[in-house]
Amino acid sequence: MRQPRGIGRSLGVLGLAIALALPGVAPAAAAVAAVDAASISEPGMSMVTFNLHHDREDWPSRRRTIVAELKRLQPDAIALQEVIQRRNVRNQAQWLASQLGYRYVFVSTDPVGAPKRYGNALLTRRPILARGEHLLLPLDDYRTVAHLRIDVDGKPVNVYATHLNERSDDTGQRIRRSQVEDLLRYITATSAGAPVVIAGDFNALVDAGDLSELRSYYGDSYGSVHVNTDLAGVSTLNRHYYQAPSRIDHIFFQQDQMVAREAKILFDQPDDGGRWASDHYGVWTRLQFAPAN
Repeated sequence: MRQPRGIGRSLGVLGLAIALALPGVAPAAAAVAAVDAASISEPGMSMVTFNLHHDREDWPSRRRTIVAELKRLQPDAIALQEVIQRRNVRNQAQWLASQLGYRYVFVSTDPVGAPKRYGNALLTRRPILARGEHLLLPLDDYRTVAHLRIDVDGKPVNVYATHLNERSDDTGQRIRRSQVEDLLRYITATSAGAPVVIAGDFNALVDAGDLSELRSYYGDSYGSVHVNTDLAGVSTLNRHYYQAPSRIDHIFFQQDQMVAREAKILFDQPDDGGRWASDHYGVWTRLQFAPAN
């Protein structure tokens, strides 16, 4: 059961006092432990983003690894990209949601009833307050955004999932810049003043010019947590498939409303049979609500 707000802080102070009174406990170490304990007790949410690589390379085997890890983590929200539905393949987001006991929204430019549908999805274990979808400009690139506003212990949070253009040339950069601009307009129109988290495969590094407008409003959760790490060597492209490291899958958060506390890479090891979960790694992050001023 979650402690009422403030109890965790009180326990942290009490723990600090006890630790300081114990012989052999360094005051600095005790203070850090107390602060860490207090921060863990603060309310917030966790989120995963993961590119499923649709149904390539034995999806029935890969999905067992994916669902086992997601069951272990129990994130509040999951953003999925390259979700596919075919006549002989149940919608991947629907299948994962059924296994996890989550609700989901799937968005695609393919019409309902088409023999194949491909797009993005959001899954959540939290109550859904609002939902939406949007086709990103330019429309001929067939990119979408899924939106859910969820109830996180009585606080509304907007989560958005997207997948931007994959081209690495000047045309791709121009398209992604346009998509980011349209994404931000959509967020402004639908967020209703609640905190915002944006996750997905952006096909761009965090410091790329394509994402500069997004970064002017939202923080990079992984980079915020691992600020003293050489992030140039961190990859979300699976190094088994791609030679150079490239961190292009991100979870962005509204920095005036939330704080990134933890972040890690998921699915970066093969299973016992040597099979990888995807050609991407996943990203998990834990966010807390920023203290009220």
